[in-house]
Amino acid sequence: MTTNTNLNIYRNTDGLGDFMRKARSYPLLSAAEESRFIELWQARHDPEAGHRLISSHLRLVIGIANGFRRYGLSLEDLISEGSVGLMQAVDRFDCSRECRLSTYAKWWIRAAIQEHIMRSWSLVRIGTTVAQKKLFFNLRRLKQEIRGSSEGHLSEGDVDEIMNRLQIARHEVVSMEARLSGKDSSLNVPISDADASERIDGLVDVSDTPDRAYEQISEHNYQRRLLGQALATVPERDREIFIKRRIEEDGPTLGELGKDYSISPERVRQIEHSVFEQVRQFVLTEVPEYGAEFH
Repeated sequence: MTTNTNLNIYRNTDGLGDFMRKARSYPLLSAAEESRFIELWQARHDPEAGHRLISSHLRLVIGIANGFRRYGLSLEDLISEGSVGLMQAVDRFDCSRECRLSTYAKWWIRAAIQEHIMRSWSLVRIGTTVAQKKLFFNLRRLKQEIRGSSEGHLSEGDVDEIMNRLQIARHEVVSMEARLSGKDSSLNVPISDADASERIDGLVDVSDTPDRAYEQISEHNYQRRLLGQALATVPERDREIFIKRRIEEDGPTLGELGKDYSISPERVRQIEHSVFEQVRQFVLTEVPEYGAEFH
């Protein structure tokens, strides 16, 4: 529906108030009409059927959107996002179920609005799990119920109460309260009226300078070449064991390598240390100053 229905007929050109009055003027549908229009829309995307279904449920979208105004976002945006959820519900509604479209659609409308709030609240995404999302939309209400006010920080007892009610970890509650206590602030905002410098000016760049980064890369490549030269004269099996034990991350155990090569774990250990000693001797001969790095 989102790609085929002409949404211009719902465009708010004369203000939100006029739009809401127009939405309330659209007639409601009987169960029989609703079922017939859904069948027409889902069968061949009949534009008139789509219009009647959407227009008759706009007051539902407005009602749900009003419930989320406390998050400080534009009501017009909330209604717009809720309308997208309504259209998704019309596309997916199963007429064979014994319920009206509004019962099914309210969940899609609410989900679309909540997703918009989560996206708009912070540049850093929050509510990435079901538990975090539930906490985001219930924390203020629970603070109001427990403390009589949604202002101020939670006490240890308050945190325990919210943990028990929502069945969520303590660190999730503490972290979400900190996130909700303040909005994002731009690093390009002046520090104060008297100081025109920006906050970003006070950040220290701890990364390596270009010459230091180049030096480290060159040193790393040189060490790789030394290791390759040192292992070039080692038998293939012994070289493989050394690489798997000393170079690869999360390498196999002595027992696992023993099974792979049909030798005992103790023999694997001996080979590993023997190859290490050969590599050490080769490197110290080529670069004596590396002596401190071998223990």
